[in-house]
Amino acid sequence: MTTAHARKGTGFAAKNLYPSSSNVMIKANHKDKELIVDILAKSFDENKSVNYIVKQDSHRPERLRKLMEYSFDVCHLFGEIFLSDDKKGCALIVMPDKKKTTLKSIELDAKLVTSVIGLSNVKKAMTRESRINKLHPKTPFYYLWFIGVDPSQQSQGTGTRLLKEIIKEGKSKGRPIFLETSTLKNIPWYEKNGFTVYNKLDFGYELFCMKNE
Repeated sequence: MTTAHARKGTGFAAKNLYPSSSNVMIKANHKDKELIVDILAKSFDENKSVNYIVKQDSHRPERLRKLMEYSFDVCHLFGEIFLSDDKKGCALIVMPDKKKTTLKSIELDAKLVTSVIGLSNVKKAMTRESRINKLHPKTPFYYLWFIGVDPSQQSQGTGTRLLKEIIKEGKSKGRPIFLETSTLKNIPWYEKNGFTVYNKLDFGYELFCMKNE
């Protein structure tokens, strides 16, 4: 089970993917988990799509962090995780064709239900996931699950540099990039970087489905 919205861990610190480039993107690993969870929990605190999944109770802040921990772990298994060169921004990418059911993935999904979604919201979450997945291609692609920048560091170009490197990475692997956003102000930003809206879904809020091919 995934929710809304990219190897293998080496046990070493994050490393530069493009050491000769002035806009370096770093491939993250498990040692970077706490930093990445912090960035995403702050960035998506008020996000409609995320809060649709996270049970809204007195434990919401902890549930939000658990969602980001889950997302990190899924991408660590079946995708890629990137940090901006200044470590103020990050992105989680899933490669759906790499996903498979394992004991670890079952354990992660069970924790997602109990610690993030809540049993009463499982049907709603699964229905949304199914509707989104039906729109995705059957061929290999990059699913940009989350991209976020620490709110105190936004509007400084970090997210744009990171997104441009992700697009380059996707193209180098022959993978189009798909994503969803519920944040209207982000649509022109994505469009400026080559994404187009190809569908919209209504979940009580509008979810815009975008792609860069």
